[in-house]
Amino acid sequence: MGQPMRETGVFLLDVSARPTTQPLTERSRGQRLLQLGIAGGDLVLITVATALAAIGRTSLDVFNAANDVNVVAQSVGLWIVAAWMVANLLVGAYTSSTLGVGTLEYARVCSAAGLTAGAIGIASYLTKFNLSRGFFVLIFVIGVPMLLVWRWSARRLVHRAHAHGHLLTRVVISGTASHVDDVARVLEREAWLGYEIVGALVPSSHPTVSTPGGVPVVGNTARAAESALATKADLIVFTEGAFPSAVDFRRIAWDLEGHHVGMAVVPSLSDISSGRMTMRPVGGLPLVHVEPPQSLGAARWSKRAFDFLGATLLLLLASPVMLVFAIATKLQDGGPVLFRQTRVGRDGELFECLKFRSMVVDAEARLAGITHLNQNADGVLFKAQHDPRITRVGAFMRRYSIDELPQLINVVNGDMSLVGPRPALPAEVRRYAPDVQRRLHVRPGVTGLWQVSGRSDLSWDDTVRLDLYYVDNWSVVQDLSILTKTVQAVLRSRGAY
Repeated sequence: MGQPMRETGVFLLDVSARPTTQPLTERSRGQRLLQLGIAGGDLVLITVATALAAIGRTSLDVFNAANDVNVVAQSVGLWIVAAWMVANLLVGAYTSSTLGVGTLEYARVCSAAGLTAGAIGIASYLTKFNLSRGFFVLIFVIGVPMLLVWRWSARRLVHRAHAHGHLLTRVVISGTASHVDDVARVLEREAWLGYEIVGALVPSSHPTVSTPGGVPVVGNTARAAESALATKADLIVFTEGAFPSAVDFRRIAWDLEGHHVGMAVVPSLSDISSGRMTMRPVGGLPLVHVEPPQSLGAARWSKRAFDFLGATLLLLLASPVMLVFAIATKLQDGGPVLFRQTRVGRDGELFECLKFRSMVVDAEARLAGITHLNQNADGVLFKAQHDPRITRVGAFMRRYSIDELPQLINVVNGDMSLVGPRPALPAEVRRYAPDVQRRLHVRPGVTGLWQVSGRSDLSWDDTVRLDLYYVDNWSVVQDLSILTKTVQAVLRSRGAY
């Protein structure tokens, strides 16, 4: 305090306490440039799509003299480009929190296109403008895929920048030490998100140099705003124990106003997707309504139909590759091409899971002699990064998941799904805790969240958590997203051994 007070009526107002906008941080400037760059790319592509639609419509020789390509490109086209960019702004297609992560960014791009199409249709009807239907269709048929590919490419560039230490978000995690470590493990594992953990804020009653997980303690939760500014953090992540009451959180928000420091809260409602949560304010109290788990949806006929058609198509496309590696496996040691192993399917039903054999013929007999190599001694799985039983052909197949292609036959037969929990061994299931048995409510998958989140690099607890998350939060969009990410995971060979 100690600042002059200004008399306002009968009250004295501390003018120095009023928040002011601080200069942009390095991260904020980088984020602004990223938003402008993506918006600029959108503008260029929408303009190109409009021009291509006009040229394409002209090539069909359907335009009449009063509505030729010049009229469309120079007058109507300019209004369409402007309307589409405004729609992008209205739906939040450039919001920093959605750029580079999740499916919401793509959904907003599609929503903006739909909003633009609706606005054009209504405007053409009200003004009785004779807009070519072919041009109207072509502009979105060309434009939407171009925008989605551009956003995907921009996302890859951002992730590459994160890998090289650029555009990183400096994060301080506030809460009890155990919860800080839980969040830190996730952020460190998903390094592509670009979060750099600079410290932890723990309750003052627990003074310590670092958390059990090794995150340095830079302050206490009571002085979260001061600590965040002192460490030049871009984001404070609040977890359990971060603040005793809503009043304290509100004061932290006040202290950070104007400082370009974001705030994120990890709710106690863990492992629930945003699609199942809806916030409805009631008298200033934000009530979060949570929809029931979606395990029943993951067992419906629509998912089964998608699995059957998708697996059949993939089998046709992959058959040449499968034939090559079947021959290579047979020629290597003369053993069987396929490895058949009993796994546990939906509702505990047993089935024979098919794989290309990637180990020596007597691999099961040799297991007892290499238990000391197990990297997952605290769980129920055997994982060894340098398993001596793996053959040379098998090592290559495992690196790119080629050994799992025969599982598409299991999908066609109805034993497995394209996306789902990891297929478990009977010995594993017998050791399941009651909560873990929920993984068996749906068909196991050829790929899943475990596949795109680290594969064998994951701990047993992380594997279970991801599988349960999938079962409870199933959706068609999530399945499509996992299938897309699987291709990237396979090409990177992360955790493949």
